[in-house]
Amino acid sequence: MTRATEDGVPIDVELITDSTDAALAMRLGTSTREDINARTPALIGHLQLLLGEELGADEDELVMAQFRKAYKVLDLKNRPSAEAPVFTAYFFMREVADLTRRLLWIYTQRSGTGAA
Repeated sequence: MTRATEDGVPIDVELITDSTDAALAMRLGTSTREDINARTPALIGHLQLLLGEELGADEDELVMAQFRKAYKVLDLKNRPSAEAPVFTAYFFMREVADLTRRLLWIYTQRSGTGAA
């Protein structure tokens, strides 16, 4: 289901679900750095899109905790460099996917778009 954000940018719940599912299905031993690098920017974009939504973080400490984790992960100094080992990039990608999935669940619950 697609629903417009406050800025008019659509949130495609199915696309974000598929993207996070695919990232979390990847395995360290069979994923190349190129695969990880190709998937990570889309996940970051999904997470940033959800962070722009009114999800009740001001009223709900659990939601605020997820926002804090997301902002910490997205901080450029916490992202793996091009020289970082593959496993570092892999676990970063998984963390972004996991946080995106958590915020997507909150979004679907608060917006009434159903369960993600």
